[in-house]
Amino acid sequence: MQNIKSSCATASATPDVTSEVTSDSKSKHSGLLANFDHFANHVTSWVGTPIAFGSALGGVIIWALVGPVFKYSENWQLIINTGTSVVTFLMVFLIQQSQSKDSVALHLKLDELLKATKSANNQMMCIEDLDEEELRSMAAHYLKLAKNAQHSANSKAVPSQ
Repeated sequence: MQNIKSSCATASATPDVTSEVTSDSKSKHSGLLANFDHFANHVTSWVGTPIAFGSALGGVIIWALVGPVFKYSENWQLIINTGTSVVTFLMVFLIQQSQSKDSVALHLKLDELLKATKSANNQMMCIEDLDEEELRSMAAHYLKLAKNAQHSANSKAVPSQ
């Protein structure tokens, strides 16, 4: 448990920098990055709507209905294969960008909660930087703590007779 990166140990001593970070990041953000972020947020929000699903379903239905007109040719099949491949390829990047941003924001919020809680283990603040073996070790440690707490709770319970 002691092998957590030392940079995290000092994180609890960091002063409140919310206003500084917000103003600095706006000035340092490139226009391209800000535009991509804005675009990715709108697209990923929109593709989860019933309208987006209905549009995609409608496109597939139209494609299926025109199949007899094109005698179910290879070109007819190529249209749907190419279209879905291109859309999927591009969506992977947009969704990944949005998920990465959400993940960073969530980690920062949890780090702030850990920092604010005096009894919390501040070593938990940067566990996302650990490798899988270290994470499994920490999970085993906390599972053991949970079992001990459950055992203590069960031994303190007074059976009713």
